[in-house]
Amino acid sequence: MLELSTLMTDLVMVESPRWHDDRLWFADWGTRQLIAVDLAGRSEVILEMPSMPFCFDWLPDGRLLVVSGGEARILCREPDGALTTYADLSGLSTHAWNEIVVAPDGNAYVNGINFDFPMGEFRPGLIALVQPDGSVSQVAADVAFPNGMAITPDGSTLIVAESYADRLTAFDLTSTGALTNRRVWADLGKGAAPDGICLDPTGAIWYASVPQQRCTLVGEGGDVLKTVPLDRGAFSCALGGPDQRTLFITANDYSPEMFTTQSGRVLTTPASP
Repeated sequence: MLELSTLMTDLVMVESPRWHDDRLWFADWGTRQLIAVDLAGRSEVILEMPSMPFCFDWLPDGRLLVVSGGEARILCREPDGALTTYADLSGLSTHAWNEIVVAPDGNAYVNGINFDFPMGEFRPGLIALVQPDGSVSQVAADVAFPNGMAITPDGSTLIVAESYADRLTAFDLTSTGALTNRRVWADLGKGAAPDGICLDPTGAIWYASVPQQRCTLVGEGGDVLKTVPLDRGAFSCALGGPDQRTLFITANDYSPEMFTTQSGRVLTTPASP
């Protein structure tokens, strides 16, 4: 069993970890803060968001993109620290937008659940393409609660977690940014409900599961390679550290009080024996 360590505690509702510039960046949806922390536990609030949910990634030129999900727009953090509107997503859906990933060519992909979660009636979600000029178009539909996304290092394939379908789904990326050749990358089994995901250097995928309270490494086709059990819901995960061999996990108690109580943790474990 892989050994767990706690990097940060007393957080509210933590999500969307990303390793960038020698620190782990993550979202605390409860406080609406984007936080960065180094391996010694020294943390900094990078910015405070106007709405939640929110997630983020970086453009090739180093600028930070943040999805302000409740506002259906993408913000860009300029070099002087100012937040500007990068794209308006409301023309496709005014429901909460969930996850973003930026391709090597600067195209950004953002997904939306497309219904009022958790009380509203389920409707399939979508994936939108946001091009560097800010133009927005829908490139995938009928996604069963889209969640974590990842793009392979060569920029050829996008993989999305379909939480309500218990699977990881892959698309080929074309030169125009379109998504084609939709296929099941891995069927994870009933109750997996994959949330955040990240790619392993071998091409396998780590996925976080809230109901199963664990992170699992699977190969294409669904073979289970490793598991990291937790004592609370695993919401997302990212690889990082100096050698990219540390798995960072954002974990929270899953309850009606999770947006007001400090059950959030950032955990770490060696991703390799």
